Amino acid sequence: MNAKFNLVPAAIDTIAAKDKDGILHALSGLFARSYALDPALVLDALEEREQLGSTGFGRGVALPHARIDGINRPVAAVLRLTSPVDFRAADAMPVDMVIGLLSPANSGATHLHALAAISRMVRDDERHAALMDAADDDALYAMLTNAIDRDAA
Repeated sequence: MNAKFNLVPAAIDTIAAKDKDGILHALSGLFARSYALDPALVLDALEEREQLGSTGFGRGVALPHARIDGINRPVAAVLRLTSPVDFRAADAMPVDMVIGLLSPANSGATHLHALAAISRMVRDDERHAALMDAADDDALYAMLTNAIDRDAA
């Protein structure tokens, strides 16, 4: 796969979260389990990035992202929330989908290209609606990987 980032089936989960901190903790754990990463390292990196400004993208989606040591290519993880949570998004809408991205610490433009690929998926009205309406985590994974492959072609 010549994608901008890697996504494995185990890196998608549906959770209940009360706040942004709960989301970042859950996302860190999901990254750790899915890609054999240190959850504390991931959480620290995501929280550090979040302190620079909210990664609430808008349209009900947040895109927490960071660069860390210990990986050799960008990886993604996705959380579907059982109820919307305030993420201080630019459009002031609460989020119910979180697409996280981790890239190698020295990735340079690679991180920005992966982030842009995710942003394009979320901005596209048809893809956005399909992602938000996915029946379950397996359907969401299929949609995301099809979009990743289509963008890489």
